[in-house]
Amino acid sequence: MKKVIFGISAFCLLAFTSCKDNAAKKIDEANVAAAAVRDANASKFPVLEFEEKEHDFGEIEKGTPVETVFKYKNTGDAPLVITNIKSSCGCTVPQDWSREPLAPGGEGKFTVKFNGSGANKVSKTITVTANTEKGSEIVKITAFVKAD
Repeated sequence: MKKVIFGISAFCLLAFTSCKDNAAKKIDEANVAAAAVRDANASKFPVLEFEEKEHDFGEIEKGTPVETVFKYKNTGDAPLVITNIKSSCGCTVPQDWSREPLAPGGEGKFTVKFNGSGANKVSKTITVTANTEKGSEIVKITAFVKAD
């Protein structure tokens, strides 16, 4: 029994030490350099900064459509990609945003249309989904809708 255990141990020792030399020779320095660059860029994010995060339409008549433009800037270190913009209800429609990457320092805008539904003080949120560190940003519109 001792001979069998000794034989298996010797075989395992030989197998593990023979693989060590070959693995070190298979590392490609170009891949190591590319991975270092990729890892350094992975910590860089775009930053979505708005001119205003809340727009107040003031008093509007019920059923009167209004619209505003939200302007933004990429103040981060990576290209900004906005993948979706959606509102908290169907009465508010975001539109006209660029789906192309926005370089650092670049500016963009999107339009938000509100159909004037509701009564009294109305507040709606618009969620901007992007490749920022947080993943999404929120802007808001408010209005006081007067009854007919």
